[in-house]
Amino acid sequence: MADAKPHGAGDPPDFATLLSRAEALVPVLRERAGRTEELRRVPDETIEELHRSGLFRILQPRRVGGSELPFRSIVELVSAIGRGDGSTAWVLANLAAHHWLLGMWPKRAQDEVWGPSPDNLVGSALIFPRGRARAAGGGYRVTGRWPFSSGVDASSWLLVGAIVQDEETGGVEPRIFLLPASDFSIIDTWHVIGLGGTGSKDVAVEDVFVPDYRTIAVGQITGGPNPGSAVNPAVLYQLPAVSLFAFCIAGVSLGIAQGAIDYFTETMRTRTSYYTGRSLADFVTLQIHLAEATAMTDAARAVVLGDCDEATRLVSEHRMPTLDQRARYRRDGAYAATLCTKAVDVLFGATGGGAIYARNPLQRAFRDVHAANAHYVLNWDINGAMYGRVALGLSPDATL
Repeated sequence: MADAKPHGAGDPPDFATLLSRAEALVPVLRERAGRTEELRRVPDETIEELHRSGLFRILQPRRVGGSELPFRSIVELVSAIGRGDGSTAWVLANLAAHHWLLGMWPKRAQDEVWGPSPDNLVGSALIFPRGRARAAGGGYRVTGRWPFSSGVDASSWLLVGAIVQDEETGGVEPRIFLLPASDFSIIDTWHVIGLGGTGSKDVAVEDVFVPDYRTIAVGQITGGPNPGSAVNPAVLYQLPAVSLFAFCIAGVSLGIAQGAIDYFTETMRTRTSYYTGRSLADFVTLQIHLAEATAMTDAARAVVLGDCDEATRLVSEHRMPTLDQRARYRRDGAYAATLCTKAVDVLFGATGGGAIYARNPLQRAFRDVHAANAHYVLNWDINGAMYGRVALGLSPDATL
């Protein structure tokens, strides 16, 4: 990492530079994956390397020193890191995506986070029914406890989702609230069998006041101009965030699958059968399994990047993706993750008994990719049904 500039110094790195730095980290992260899992969070040295590389700032506005790359870049760079370690890629995907989201907020909120240091990381806990908020003079009072706050140990700020109920009309509105570390507590609940190094602990907030400029309605970030457009007018910050977020973490599934393919291909070239002594590379069934896994992963990548490019093109033409298109984005993000999971399953099964040893990276890939599929935006049943409802003329029953 000698070519990486200090945090925030000099010109922001371009895509080619960031890809080179991500690829250089792959063997380091692969070697460190076991310790990351044992720590149950991304190690401090990995966080520091991601800072130095500029990878956290893929989608951060250039006005504060970020790279402000096209949206597809987060998929490509996260998947590169995922070849080394799924947990690290998951934390990178989430924290880098939050820089993108923050670019849609009022300038005052952005400056409060990035003014002291553009390297400040922002975690999240966005299961909205777990939080409640009520209007108070000049803002809201927020209370709740949320699970799955990935990378929260490294975060100076936190985005939490809560439901605001209008006491007069009875209506409800999901909103996101931006809180400094002093306003939330971390509860260590993260004892899991997949993505164990993400440190996705619970967070709790007890009757905290959040000023108006540090909150935004979910409906304000579904595409088009938003409170951040005055200072961040680029197409990137007018994309439909709710519809596209799945692609950020689908990049993790792509990386895990590609890492499994890399390992499988490398080891099977030299392995021999315990029972016959024949080279395993000569087995037609093994060759077919490898072809199937690579085809599924390549198809998943093509679908995801195609959708990212389509959404970017539409917004650049001052057209918002339609409801049908946004439902398709949610469908495709989940389906891509499902394809990647199947690809890892194929390789895990083709490896035989050797795959169950703790020293074999395929067992971690198997656990991590299945854990990724448990996320709401990557769950096929949820997002497939959402697409089906829209295709059949029904409401999606969710914000798109």
